[in-house]
Amino acid sequence: MIISRSLFFCLFFFIFSLTSLFAQKKSLKPSDIISPDVPEFMIFCGDTIDLTRFDRRESMDRELLAFSYMHSTTLKLIKKANRYFPVVAAILKENDIPEDMIYLMAIESSVVPKARSYAGAAGLWQLMTDNARSLGLEVNSNIDERYNIEKSTLAACKYLKHSYEIFNNWFLVALSYNRGVSGIKSDMKLQQTNNATDLYLNSETSKYIYRILACKYLFQNPSRLGFKIRRRDLYPPLSYTTVKWANTIPSLATWAKQHGTNYKLLKLANPWLLGTSMHDKSHRTYYLKIYNDSAINYNPRKTDVYDKRWIIK
Repeated sequence: MIISRSLFFCLFFFIFSLTSLFAQKKSLKPSDIISPDVPEFMIFCGDTIDLTRFDRRESMDRELLAFSYMHSTTLKLIKKANRYFPVVAAILKENDIPEDMIYLMAIESSVVPKARSYAGAAGLWQLMTDNARSLGLEVNSNIDERYNIEKSTLAACKYLKHSYEIFNNWFLVALSYNRGVSGIKSDMKLQQTNNATDLYLNSETSKYIYRILACKYLFQNPSRLGFKIRRRDLYPPLSYTTVKWANTIPSLATWAKQHGTNYKLLKLANPWLLGTSMHDKSHRTYYLKIYNDSAINYNPRKTDVYDKRWIIK
């Protein structure tokens, strides 16, 4: 049978295309989805936590999986940590609180100063209104110092110190931050143990401490969980000048203009200011931050890195 020239070329093109398609598919490789390695132990506030027992290992595994595959959430967590960890870590150190407690803050709020839960907990440390007031913070319709990074961290230090006086164990202190001091004391008495990892707790609290440990594991080396972060990806700390003020401010927009900034930047620098004005109901002295020009227009390639282990270059 004689095949016409046009038919020959059609068959040749079809076979060539089919061969190319198979070759292309063979060269393509889907992204590997793997389970991260679970460490045999973690050190938390100086204590070694054995993770080889099945329940501990699998609890840790669950939290590592969450950090590994909630990509955007974990990336934002690390980016923001570079801005806020230096401030929080310094305050923890000044108040003799172990640095590992910074990971408690990280899982509480995802390092978002304006974070607010459905239950009404607010700020980096997710303090409830009554607790915040008992710790010396001002919380009303105009000012909410739970959103003040420095003051809320100082308040959290007071709470953590008080809990440590009761438990004399930072692991139990961390659990009490979620469950409450009375709740953990009751659990310990009922279950006849003071070992935090042996307590049978509600679902939320049982995950809590392993989430903190997994968070520390992440920050020790993000690339170990697949996160390849560059210097320019991180958010740098923003420098500012501070204005001392002890009077009502009828218009924050007007005040901002008078001090060389604008309303939006003033609110971003001072998230504890809730309204369009500031009423000095408590007759206190306040310190308002105003971003420096160098902070507003920073060069991402020159970002200071809080922990060099976070970046690949």
